Amino acid sequence: MTPQAKLIFTSSLILGTTITISSNHWITAWAGLEINTLAILPLIAKSHHPRAIEAATKYFLTQATASALLLFSAMMNAWYTGQWDITQLTHPTACLILTSALAMKLGLAPFHFWFPEVLQGSPLTTALLLSTLMKFPPMTLLFMTSPSLNPTLLTYMAILSTALGGWMGLNQTQIRKILAFSSISHLGWMAIIVSYHPKLTLLNFYLYSLITATVFLTLNTIKTSKLSTLMTTWTKTPALSTMLLLTLLSLAGLPPFTGFLPKWLIIQELTKQSMAPAATTISLLSLLSLFFYLRLAYCATITLPPHTTNHMKQWHISKPTPSAIAILTTTSTMLLPISPLILTTV
Repeated sequence: MTPQAKLIFTSSLILGTTITISSNHWITAWAGLEINTLAILPLIAKSHHPRAIEAATKYFLTQATASALLLFSAMMNAWYTGQWDITQLTHPTACLILTSALAMKLGLAPFHFWFPEVLQGSPLTTALLLSTLMKFPPMTLLFMTSPSLNPTLLTYMAILSTALGGWMGLNQTQIRKILAFSSISHLGWMAIIVSYHPKLTLLNFYLYSLITATVFLTLNTIKTSKLSTLMTTWTKTPALSTMLLLTLLSLAGLPPFTGFLPKWLIIQELTKQSMAPAATTISLLSLLSLFFYLRLAYCATITLPPHTTNHMKQWHISKPTPSAIAILTTTSTMLLPISPLILTTV
């Protein structure tokens, strides 16, 4: 792909995201989502591999369906109430259809089936965009419409997402698929709290995007996409492999790291809302995802592959670690001590 084409598609992505997150009217929000979808398709299919073409087709079909549902819910609400404003969504059927549309856009269970397949067929940099930037506009719409949505439905969808994200990720060997199921699991945490404390959903999304960006950029630097190749990368970049271990533990939400902060706040808020059973269920289900994060972390830092087959040792990379990865790694592991400062913004 030529640099000019890349520039056009990246600019369109930024434009589409900006239009959606800054709009008050459903039509402009929909237009921004469409620009986003059309701009990411060439980036998914740029390798011309059959799997990449398949991923682009699946992505187009699901996003087109979700956009049509979103437009349908907006039109239904406008038909009954005369309101096109995003925050004035009051008709119950329109709210239900919108929940389905946004769940499909985000990859929230039970509309999650397209996401691992699309991520597996995309290059690592495009997979990073799909996991973070492409989820920002629908997440903003979820944030803006959160007072109108059904909290019980969102809670059930959230618990289902966390369960399926954990269970389906257990048996994977492809790192992009593991990170896709990790994303589905994290979306569960974001969806469960959106009706009660929407700002916590956004905080969770920002920190998740930060940590996921670190993992994807690290994997892109060491050119790894399978667990078997991850086992032999310690000779290539020992320091980066060690930091990948800490970042994965942060993504799992273990206490000394940044990833623990949103989980802690969400459990606290759910308990305040007399939803202790839901908090307990989602916390126990997140142990499933902890297993595959630990598996990834173990493979990233293992120094001898655990079988007798001789592996070709990788050449040590003499180039310094990119400064972006260094900054992202630091923030994705060490923000917990400044949580009081972060809480002032929530």
